[in-house]
Amino acid sequence: MRKEIENKEIVLSSKLTLLLYPIGKAKIYEIDKVEADEFGEAIIQISESKRYEYTLSNPEYRLEESLAIIPSNNTKSGQGNIVPGNYVGTLSLVALKGEEKIPFELEVLATKLDNNDLEEGYRDNYRSMVECITDKCTELLMQANSPVNQKFEPNFNQASKTIYQRFSFVKSIINSQEFEESLLKIFTSPKTAWENKEELSDIRSIKKFTNKNVKELLKGTNRMPLPNSHSLYREGRFESIPTKISSYKQEETLDTPENRFIKHALTTYLWFCEKCIDVFNIDSKDQKEAKNLRNKLESYLNHSFFKTISRPTTLKLNSPTLQRKSGYRELLKSWLMYNLATKLIWKGGEDVYEAGKRDIATLYEYWLFFILYDLFNKKFKFEKLEQDNKPYSNLIETTKDGLNLIIKSGQHTALSGVVMVRNRALNIKFSFNRTFSGNKDSYPKQGSWTTAMRPDYTLTIWPAEQKEMEAEKEENILHIHFDAKYKVANFKVKTSKKDLELTEQEIKKDLNKTKEQERAGVYKNADLLKMHAYKDAIRRTGGAYILYPGEKESRFKGYHEIIPGLGAFSLNPAHVTKDVAALSSFIDDVIDHLINRASQRENIAQKTYEVHKSDAPSILKEPIPEYINDKKLVPDETYVLVGYCKSNNHLDWYNKNGLYNFRMNDSKGSLILDEKTVKAKYLLLRYKGKADKVFKIKSKGPRVYSKEKLMELDYPKPREKEYLIIEIEKENTLELGEFNWGVKDLKAYKELEKTEKNTRNLAGIPFTVSLTALMNVK
Repeated sequence: MRKEIENKEIVLSSKLTLLLYPIGKAKIYEIDKVEADEFGEAIIQISESKRYEYTLSNPEYRLEESLAIIPSNNTKSGQGNIVPGNYVGTLSLVALKGEEKIPFELEVLATKLDNNDLEEGYRDNYRSMVECITDKCTELLMQANSPVNQKFEPNFNQASKTIYQRFSFVKSIINSQEFEESLLKIFTSPKTAWENKEELSDIRSIKKFTNKNVKELLKGTNRMPLPNSHSLYREGRFESIPTKISSYKQEETLDTPENRFIKHALTTYLWFCEKCIDVFNIDSKDQKEAKNLRNKLESYLNHSFFKTISRPTTLKLNSPTLQRKSGYRELLKSWLMYNLATKLIWKGGEDVYEAGKRDIATLYEYWLFFILYDLFNKKFKFEKLEQDNKPYSNLIETTKDGLNLIIKSGQHTALSGVVMVRNRALNIKFSFNRTFSGNKDSYPKQGSWTTAMRPDYTLTIWPAEQKEMEAEKEENILHIHFDAKYKVANFKVKTSKKDLELTEQEIKKDLNKTKEQERAGVYKNADLLKMHAYKDAIRRTGGAYILYPGEKESRFKGYHEIIPGLGAFSLNPAHVTKDVAALSSFIDDVIDHLINRASQRENIAQKTYEVHKSDAPSILKEPIPEYINDKKLVPDETYVLVGYCKSNNHLDWYNKNGLYNFRMNDSKGSLILDEKTVKAKYLLLRYKGKADKVFKIKSKGPRVYSKEKLMELDYPKPREKEYLIIEIEKENTLELGEFNWGVKDLKAYKELEKTEKNTRNLAGIPFTVSLTALMNVK
C-alpha cells in the first residue's frame, strides 16, 4: 500500500545519501519491498509532470544528466531538480564521482489516470491501455489472412526493447482479469472423460468373462483347487483356477486433450517468461516484471488440477470444448493472441517502451487511435487502409523480423469507407497524423492558410459522388480534428452568470495569471488555442476538439448548429465506455447535421466556393451606402438595372408616379427576368447620351400592367399591350454620388454588342450589372 511522505532520505551507499524534496503540489510516496517486487516497481515513487529538489550528502558527487535531471548551476553543490515530465515507470538514475557510479531508481507514477485511487490509476489504467492495444493488434492479426500464415518464431537475439514490446503484449494477456477468471472456471468445472481402469478382483465377483479372463483361467497364477463337485471339475476342464483375475471399471479423469492443451499453454507462457528473464538486464524493471509473471504462472501450474495431466501429443484446437466451453474458450483465445503477439513488432512502440521508462503521453495517443479506430470502424465499416497512397487490407504488414503494426507517431495512416445515411451517401476517412501543408498559394487544394499543421486524428467527410480532391476544391468537404492531450487534467469553463460578470480588476488579474502560466510552460489553455489554430488555419475545418483523460466534456458551438465548433472530450481508461458513448453521440449528431442540406454551414460553404472560385478579386474603393433596408450592402451581390429614358415626358412620368416600365414578351428590348434582375436594388437610366439618373427600387419584383392601365396613369403613348412595371423612389443620385457612368465600358454592355448588329438598338436593351462593376466605370 502506498503511503505519502513529506521528504525522503535515500541511502545510495554507505557513504552517500540523497535527500528528496517535493516542490509545489508534488508528492512523494513509498511502498514496501514485497509490493515493489510483486509489481516490478521502485520503492520510492514520485509523480509525473511534477518537480522535485534533490541534495546529495557529499557535494563531490553529482547526478548524471538526462532529460529528467536539471543540475544546479554550481556543479560542486550536489543539488538540482528532478523533472520526469510525461514519462512514467522506472526512472534509472546514476550518482557519479569520477569513475565511480552508484545507480538507483525512482518510480514515476501516472497520476492523471488515478481516478481518486492511485493504485488503480497507475497500475490498472496504464495496464488497461496496453491490454487494449494488445487486443486490437491481435484482433487485426487474426483478420489478416496473409501475414498469419507466415511462420515467425520469437527471436530473443533482438534488442531488449523489442523483446519488451512483445513481453508487454504477453503480460497484458496473462495479467488480465479474464485470464485468471477463465482458469478458475476450468478448475471448478473441468472437462473430464471416462477411462477403463484395470484391477485384480476376486474371481467369485466377476459377472461377465472376457476372452482375456478365459485365458487367465487357464494360465493364471496363485491358483486354488476346485472341489470335486464343481461342474468345471466334473467335466474335466479345470482342476484349479486363479484366485484373482483382471477386471475393469470406469473412472473419471482430468487427463483429456483439452486439459493437456491448457497445461501446454501455461508451460509455453512460462518458457517465454524464462527466456525474457535471460535477455533483460539483471535487476532491471523489465526483469522484475518477467520474474513476477513467471511466479504467477508457476503458481497456476502447481495447482493440484495439473498433477494427473500428461504432456500433449497433439493440439486439437478444433475441439468443441476449446471453442465453446466457458473458460476453455478464453484460454484458447489467449493462446492464439500469444502466438500472434510474440511475432508482433511495433516500430511505433519504440516511443513508448524504452530503458524502463514508459512515455504515457505517447501511449495515450496510441491508445486513443485504437479507441477511435474501433468507434469509427463500427459506425462506418471502413473498407481499406491508405498509407502513402498504397492500399492495405488491414493495419499489419509482413517484415523480415515479424509482423509489424504500421502505426507510428508522425507517420500518416488513413482508413476510409462509404456510409449511406438516410438519403445521402458520404465518404468517410479517419486519418492518423495527417499533415496539412502550409502553402497559402495552394488554394483551393487541401492545406493550411499559414504554417503546416498535423492534428493527431482527423475525420474527413465528403459526398460519395465526388473524389476527395474535387470536394476540396468545391468546398464540399469537412474536416473534424482531434488532438490527444494527456497533460491536460481538466478544463474549467466559465459559463455561469456570476463567472461572466467579472470586474475590470478581476479580468486584468485573470489575464496576468494566464500570462504567468504561459511563461512558466504550464499554460494548459494553450491547448484550446491550438484547436482554434486548427479550426481557423486548416481549410474546410468544421471543428477541433481535445481528447484528454479528465472528467468533463466542454464544447463551444460557432453558432446554434453543432459545427463549426471547438471543445474537449474526456476519454479516460477508467470510464472509457461512458466516454466513448458521449463521443459517439457527438459523431452521430455531426453526421445527422450533414444530412441537412439547408444548414447554415452548407450555405457558408457554398458562399465560400462562389467567393473564391475566381482568382481575380473584386476591387471597389468608392464610397457606397453601408445599408439598404437595414441590410448590409455587399457590392458584388447588389445589382443595378440599366434602363433607357426616351424623353423628358417619360422622365417626368417616372418621377411623378414612382414607376418604371419595361417591354415584355418577345419584343425587342424586353426584360429578361433572371435572378440578378429580380434582386436588383437600383435603376440607372441612360438619357441624352448620359447615364446619371439613379433610382432606388422599392418593389420586390416587377408586376404586369396593361396598356389601358398605363393610359389611365397618363403614360406617354404606350404601344405594347402589356408592360413589366417596377416601383422606384424619386430620383436620388446623392446616395451613390453624382456621376456619369461609362456604361459602354461595362462587360455586360460589350457582350450585347457582340449579339446586336444594329448599335442604335443597344440603347433600348436593358441589362443588369453588379454595383462593384458599375462603380468601377464611373
